[in-house]
Amino acid sequence: MGNVSMKEVSLPNGETLAYREREGGEVKVLLIHGNMTSSKHWDLVLDNMDEKYKLYAVDLRGFGGSSYNNLVMSIKDFSDDVKLFVDEIGLKDFAVVGWSTGGAVAMQFAADYPGYCNKLILLASESTRGYPFDGRINEADEPRRFALHEEIKQDLIRTIPVQTAYDTNNVDLLKLIWNAVIYTDKQPAPELYDEYVQDMRTQRNLAEVHHANNTFNISRHHNGLVGGNGEVDLIDVPVLVLQGDRDMVILKEMTKELVEDLGEKAKFVELKNCGHSPLVDDLPQLLKAMTQFLEE
Repeated sequence: MGNVSMKEVSLPNGETLAYREREGGEVKVLLIHGNMTSSKHWDLVLDNMDEKYKLYAVDLRGFGGSSYNNLVMSIKDFSDDVKLFVDEIGLKDFAVVGWSTGGAVAMQFAADYPGYCNKLILLASESTRGYPFDGRINEADEPRRFALHEEIKQDLIRTIPVQTAYDTNNVDLLKLIWNAVIYTDKQPAPELYDEYVQDMRTQRNLAEVHHANNTFNISRHHNGLVGGNGEVDLIDVPVLVLQGDRDMVILKEMTKELVEDLGEKAKFVELKNCGHSPLVDDLPQLLKAMTQFLEE
């Protein structure tokens, strides 16, 4: 398949974003990764998607090869980076694929900057109403929905154990987490899996991403923490919502919210026998669903 090259670009806001670019034809597609990943995790798509697609996969601020000079405190911080990024490389008239947290970034981008993307694919995406963060700061506490970034940073259940695993290169623990929640059925090839884990450790914004997801809400509903701003209505392109039928990260009710809030512009396709990473579970099924929609 087409050559993939790693590049980077300086943004006017002082950040530098790394990205992978795959040679291809006329149809341009921008891939936006989720939490605990980077553009590295799109490698199977970059290697196998039809050659008529010209692919770009960006590392969001604080992930992969990108800089992290300023804290990210909202999904909009990420999507504004994406806007500066596409301007800097001269990318227009492209489809966006957002995976998990990347789905929220893609939706915010489409809402804020009409005329840039022509189609949106939300893969195992968080809801238009965000992704709640429940945790606890002391062993004795009952888990509760956090409101503050500072609380999430001190969380004993999700933040501190994962951050410690990153810091100490605890490959076994990171694989344990991914096998329990994401690669519940199929695992990546061993060599690739090791590369993925080392890539996870490049993340420098774990608590901030949780906070951004927790406070994201472009719906017209209150999400239990913040009211919705209704910006979902500004998305004016066709949307494909893809979810694995056994995704343990994005619950079916979250996808239901997403489809409901997007309304008539959204089409929902369930990926059979897939979890949170259809890229590993059933790549041919994923690519077929994506390319069918892109060709419509």
